[in-house]
Amino acid sequence: MTTPEAEQSQAEPAGAGTRGGAEVPAGAAEQGGEAQVTAEDGAARPEERLERAVRAAEQALIEYEIAVETFRVEVENFSRLHHQKLGPMYTRLDELDARIAEVTAARTGDPEDIRKADEARARVMPMPGVEELFHGWMDGEGLFPEAAAMLTDQPVRPPERVRPSDEARKLYRELARKAHPDLAQEEAERSRREEFITRVNAAYARGDEALLRELAEEWAAGPAPKEQGPTPSEELYARLEWLAQRKEMLTLIAKELEESAIGAMLRLAPDDPDRLLDEIADQLLAQVAAREAELAALLG
Repeated sequence: MTTPEAEQSQAEPAGAGTRGGAEVPAGAAEQGGEAQVTAEDGAARPEERLERAVRAAEQALIEYEIAVETFRVEVENFSRLHHQKLGPMYTRLDELDARIAEVTAARTGDPEDIRKADEARARVMPMPGVEELFHGWMDGEGLFPEAAAMLTDQPVRPPERVRPSDEARKLYRELARKAHPDLAQEEAERSRREEFITRVNAAYARGDEALLRELAEEWAAGPAPKEQGPTPSEELYARLEWLAQRKEMLTLIAKELEESAIGAMLRLAPDDPDRLLDEIADQLLAQVAAREAELAALLG
């Protein structure tokens, strides 16, 4: 198993520098005429070197994402195996601890022993609250009518039908005629019309006359003018900044994975995690045997 940081260091290009936190070739940061200029460089567009920096940073980020995702899958798989193989043993230990505490409390009658027994039993059989059982099915006054009907095998009341007003019908027909996607001559215009008609249909389905008026005004105003886009260089610098932010986010994810309980266990045996599971299983089995012997002694 290789951590994301190790794989990233192998994937970074030699001679790489940084700009805005993203890895870029060292030459990408040079300005002015200090570097030797070849005939090819002289004929290149001014932002060509910046483009190369972006491509290098993108490739490094891809490799790092692969490393982080690979490690995440390893942690997830090990966690699943850990739960499947060791979960029953942990459950058995909790049950034995609860039984030992209960027998002890029954013998002593000590309030502290009774409290410990109750806590031990609660760890074995946690009871979900009502809110957890009916999450999303309750309001401040109890169960929603739909939920109550479903729980008692009663038919759920269908939603009330909306009857749009005459004015809403008129507005809808006018908008449908004016903005129908089939009237578009270009694909971009067709997409704009389809998105607009979807909003019109939703407003009409609710009988929302006020919203239909707003949509009519919006259509009459025409499409919003296209804003002047950034220059190629600005786009490239923005791309570098995004790559840097993405790298920082992935670094946090990798750190959380490595510092998690399962990630820490994986670091103990990166090359043979199955052996680690076997060792933990042996330890748990020994603890189970000891608890069973302790309980048998208490029961006499």
